[in-house]
Amino acid sequence: MKGQTGFVLMTKRPFSGLFHTVARWQVLYRERQLLASLSDDALKDIGLNRADVEQERHLPFWEDPLRK
Repeated sequence: MKGQTGFVLMTKRPFSGLFHTVARWQVLYRERQLLASLSDDALKDIGLNRADVEQERHLPFWEDPLRK
């Protein structure tokens, strides 16, 4: 029947959305740690200061700025 193919595909991978979310959280954590490891001069080059980085670093991992 028309329209059922999407449903069938979703049932084959019931946890794919969860795995994608966890993977994104891991990337976000690593990016925040790398940002915190930059020198003050490097942060100035990208328009940030140490206070901005510390504020971002202490956010919970589930607060993803790219979440749509």
